[in-house]
Amino acid sequence: MVQNVIFDVDGTLVDSVDEHAEAWRRAFLEFGRDVPFSHVRSQIGKGADQLIPVFFNDEELERFGKDLDEYRSKLFLKDFLPKVRAFPKVRELFQRLRKDGVRVALASSAKGEELKHYIQLCRIEGLFEEATSKDDAEKSKPHPDIFAAALERLGRPDVSATCVVGDTPYDALAAGKLSVPTVGLLCGGFPADDLRAAGCRVLMKDPAELLARYEASPRAWPWTEGNVAASPEDEESR
Repeated sequence: MVQNVIFDVDGTLVDSVDEHAEAWRRAFLEFGRDVPFSHVRSQIGKGADQLIPVFFNDEELERFGKDLDEYRSKLFLKDFLPKVRAFPKVRELFQRLRKDGVRVALASSAKGEELKHYIQLCRIEGLFEEATSKDDAEKSKPHPDIFAAALERLGRPDVSATCVVGDTPYDALAAGKLSVPTVGLLCGGFPADDLRAAGCRVLMKDPAELLARYEASPRAWPWTEGNVAASPEDEESR
């Protein structure tokens, strides 16, 4: 039985992937680089330290990498954070897990101010044990630092009784480096095949389906029989 759950936040608990992608795209334009939205979106889930080098070389990073990151952060807080909404049933999911003694942690590459806003948006204050943010990791996903910090704060629990819930391949890659299995959520908009290839053990639609699965079979959750990574045909039917 899973006794510890570590949740990613952006794209997993809140619908923010498109907003982050557009903020980065506009920031890139400000610094002279026109990158298609789809290319930027495919990198969301990484922190700035891993995302920016995909689009800029070392010389450019040295000249204006920090300024670019700061510009993007201010732009996101001003123009995009107010548009972010929580996915349905996040609070109810956390309440049910807490009621049954499952320990919950948040592990996000978001900055502290953003994470605080998301917690309030989801109405989950007091419903989790620990939270880690960008400040707690030397390197962001797909490096495992942020999940390692969450595990440390949970008291280094047995990974066989722990799972990560995330929406990007980078979540699964990071968790896999710590031998923690990952539930992939499709609500972040990443292709099912990419999530499978990165190592997601099962796929579900969103937090509401996570809750429904838990209520149907709490002792086997989230690895209940039949709860396997959906086929492309299944995804098209959704």
